[in-house]
Amino acid sequence: MTEASSIMIRRARREDVAAIVGMLADDPLGSARERIEDPLLQSYYEAFARVERDPNLQLVVAVDGEGVVVGCLQLAVLPGISSQGGSRGLLEDVRVAKHCRSRGIGEKLVQWAVTEARARGCMLVELLTHQTRVDAQRFYERLGFARSHVGMTIRF
Repeated sequence: MTEASSIMIRRARREDVAAIVGMLADDPLGSARERIEDPLLQSYYEAFARVERDPNLQLVVAVDGEGVVVGCLQLAVLPGISSQGGSRGLLEDVRVAKHCRSRGIGEKLVQWAVTEARARGCMLVELLTHQTRVDAQRFYERLGFARSHVGMTIRF
């Protein structure tokens, strides 16, 4: 059984992309957005390359003691003028493999991201979660996040 204490967090590698996409697709919202095919769509690898080149983005994975990817998240550091010129950290795509949930892995990932954002000079950390993900909302509130915004989206 994979526990948070045995998890290592590292930068994602190209060979992790399929595992990441698999976790992104493993819920009702993600299954409608993502395409799991063999071979995986090239667009996923192109997106990974763009993320990897951007110094303000970090895509990380949580790996178990055997090196298997069991979680992921992306941290974006957004420089800005507001808040006296302070940067903000934005968490995206926080996922834990279904068979590893409720073991502290997601908490370890989020705590890593908050620590990293602070070390990179961020004044705050924000995240978006879909309004239907009530379990995720409870999880983030337990970690100290507060409801503070109304999100709006235009899809193309």
